[in-house]
Amino acid sequence: MKPDKSITLRIINALGLHARSAAKLSKMAGEAQGAIWITKNGNTADATSLLDVLTLNCPKGTEVTITIDDDADQNILARIAALIRSGFGE
Repeated sequence: MKPDKSITLRIINALGLHARSAAKLSKMAGEAQGAIWITKNGNTADATSLLDVLTLNCPKGTEVTITIDDDADQNILARIAALIRSGFGE
């Protein structure tokens, strides 16, 4: 069975995906071997780019999908999912 390359999550922290939380996400995505994407309502951004992530405008309650290109990045996908589920530690 092939592992999933994407996961859909809801932003739960009160301030949404703002500069500090987006920076945490982008830093983690930057550790990946392949590309990592974040998608909201059909708009996709490079998850390693802080500015690209911020342009998605993701307030609390927004559903986002995180997608990896390389199966070797399953651990990064899991870490990003845990980060989002934790409300970015806020």
